[in-house]
Amino acid sequence: MGRDKLPRKLYEKELLRLQGELVKLQEWVRAEGQRVVVLFEGRDAAGKGGAIKRVSEYLNPRVTRIAALPAPTERERSQWYFQRYVQHLPAAGEIVLFDRSWYNRAGVERVMDFCTQEEYTRFLHQCPIFERLLVEEGILLRKYWFSVSDEEQERRFRARLDDPMRRWKLSEMDLESVTRWEEYSRAKDEMLVHTDIPEAPWYDVESEDKRRARINMISHLLSTIPYQEVRRTRMEMPRRPPSTGYRRPPRRLETSVPDVAADLG
Repeated sequence: MGRDKLPRKLYEKELLRLQGELVKLQEWVRAEGQRVVVLFEGRDAAGKGGAIKRVSEYLNPRVTRIAALPAPTERERSQWYFQRYVQHLPAAGEIVLFDRSWYNRAGVERVMDFCTQEEYTRFLHQCPIFERLLVEEGILLRKYWFSVSDEEQERRFRARLDDPMRRWKLSEMDLESVTRWEEYSRAKDEMLVHTDIPEAPWYDVESEDKRRARINMISHLLSTIPYQEVRRTRMEMPRRPPSTGYRRPPRRLETSVPDVAADLG
């Protein structure tokens, strides 16, 4: 809090280095058949989405998936609460990044009365059990909470309101979180009491400066997983075989995309 923003050039240099390490981590996960789950939680506009984007930017989408679940359907509401999340857990050689997770019940569902008191109490009891099962199964589970002040959250909301390219990020429920700041704070505190367990602890990411938050979060994630660089078989470009007489059909027979780029400038 109160520190200057991380300079952009320094940020971009270190981010690129860390993203290179994430590629090594991914290859280790794939080669060793590991399973990694990373939860991104926090207040609205705390920087979760930006962090996920930087983590996944250079990774193989067949190996690293982002799970951002919509509101549950009527059928899903009748299921065991954790059931809809279980189907998104990784198989061997996969990483899953949860853009919000089962902790919706401890946050927005609790504050907005989208669940009953009984459902909420059951969640606080079952969640540590569920996560211990994941860890016992061998899944590498990491949980990050992105913290932001009420003033910075409001500033980011206003910036989104004024930006037509980012206005889609803002919902009526997001704006209501401004008037329910203390309710969300109490819900978070109670959540931590029950779910900050030794097997799957919470890690707080100070996110007033998004650049610092991304560097700190990625660096920490890498430090908690004992990955090693995987040696890959050296590949060489094959020689193109001699032509056998193939002729491409005339372009006039194809439906081409208009060259609007030619009119630029």
